[in-house]
Amino acid sequence: MTTISAAILRQTKQPLSVESVDIDEPQYGEVLVRTAAAGVCHSDYHFMNGAYATPLPSIMGHEAAGIVEQVGKGVSYLKPGDRVISCMSMFCGSCRYCLRGQAYSCEQTDRLLRPDSNRPRVQQNGQQIHLAYELGSFAEAMLLPEQALVKISEDMPLDRAALIGCAVMTGVGAVFNTAAVKPGATVVVIGCGGIGLSAVNGAAIAGAARIIAIDTQDQKLALAREFGATEGVLTGPDIVDRIIDMTDGGVDYSFEALGTKTTAEQAFGMLRPSGTACVIGMVPENQTINISGASLIDDRRLVGCNMGSNVFRLDMPMLVDFYLQGRLHLDKMISKRVTLEDVNSAYDEMLTGSVARSVIVFDH
Repeated sequence: MTTISAAILRQTKQPLSVESVDIDEPQYGEVLVRTAAAGVCHSDYHFMNGAYATPLPSIMGHEAAGIVEQVGKGVSYLKPGDRVISCMSMFCGSCRYCLRGQAYSCEQTDRLLRPDSNRPRVQQNGQQIHLAYELGSFAEAMLLPEQALVKISEDMPLDRAALIGCAVMTGVGAVFNTAAVKPGATVVVIGCGGIGLSAVNGAAIAGAARIIAIDTQDQKLALAREFGATEGVLTGPDIVDRIIDMTDGGVDYSFEALGTKTTAEQAFGMLRPSGTACVIGMVPENQTINISGASLIDDRRLVGCNMGSNVFRLDMPMLVDFYLQGRLHLDKMISKRVTLEDVNSAYDEMLTGSVARSVIVFDH
């Protein structure tokens, strides 16, 4: 056992508490990673505010990069010293989804985790501490199945690599994999936080001819232009009509990166016939999205997105290469670097919409 600091959610709608916890040594198939950086992502906030259920107490965080410190028996892919990104899309490799290339929907991830009869990976005074998305990256170390990690180049800065673990993989993956944007297409992205900016960047790399960013703040729209947007539009009640007028009938692809009922319906409403609307954001549980049945006759599609439909051990090293080539603009995405003790302030700033992404940097 090793004692580390971690940010724990003990009660919904209450601040995270930075406490000392004990993390176990790796057992069979497990890897102990010293966390270098963790992104402050809105997906965790859905659990923090009670919009989605999660077991408590739980270490929050899921978007991270670090260095392998120790490996358990049976681990062959990684060794101590390897630089890695964690991913919530851990995979068993043998279920029907994994075998048909949809490992992000793996149905047997429980096989990778310790059974309830075993001692927990993380505990405090004998009580199990749960891990958000089975990762729990708001901690000085993570103990994960080998299949939740990907090895990356030593040239990649780990604070920027952490963003690839969720925001960038989700946004770029939605463009490349889920919607499969074609060169020359017209694209709209609603919401210019980390995921939306990644979708803008991905659309530019994919060769979209026109990329329209939509947000509530001018500074976010200016940032979106640096990521490849050709136009920026402030949202409003008439945003669907304005986009249809601007594009002479609607867009080929729309990406919703906020996770609200209104913006999801707007994304679908902006489509031209045979267009695809991709809802990337996490719409709250038990909330419905209303669309006209008649609008489906013209081959319009509304699709969901699970972590950018990734094959993360292939996709994430590719994204690292894009960054090292200067094509993926991660340096511009990080608005602030903070400490673990600043995590609640980082969420407060995230909710104002004033930052693209804050990253917790661990000083070991």
